Amino acid sequence: MPFDSARFRKVMGHIPTPVTVVTASGPDGPVGLTIGSFTSVSLDPPLIGFLPGKKSDSWPGVEAAGSFCVNVLAEDQGELCWRFATELPDKFEGVEWEPTTLTGSPLLEGVAGHIDCTIHSVSEAGDHFWVLGLVQELQATHRPPMVFWSGKVGGVRPE
Repeated sequence: MPFDSARFRKVMGHIPTPVTVVTASGPDGPVGLTIGSFTSVSLDPPLIGFLPGKKSDSWPGVEAAGSFCVNVLAEDQGELCWRFATELPDKFEGVEWEPTTLTGSPLLEGVAGHIDCTIHSVSEAGDHFWVLGLVQELQATHRPPMVFWSGKVGGVRPE
């Protein structure tokens, strides 16, 4: 290949991505992980997709739950972004949340929006899993969302 993984990562970092925290009510309590590879997939049926790393300690708990909530972080929620990007033993300590109505997955306080889903399918995709979620319920607020771009998080506001 004419490039290495460092160059690939650097160039791909110039493409802004939404910052989300995927949460679930796992068998051992609430679990969550930061995801920067989230996308809308289909309108009929309503599907979304994201890519957790195969080495994630949090993903197995989400998968075991069979359902999850995509919390779309607001531009001022950088602390939550970095907290859920780590493998802390209790990422939810001191974090305000409530269970979603349908799946009971944690809905983080103050997010720009949320999408409550059941797992539709999981397949391998290199060093990640490709997860499709069947949307059960969703809502957006008027808070500006967070994006990840060039190694940093920040906000984006439409004109």
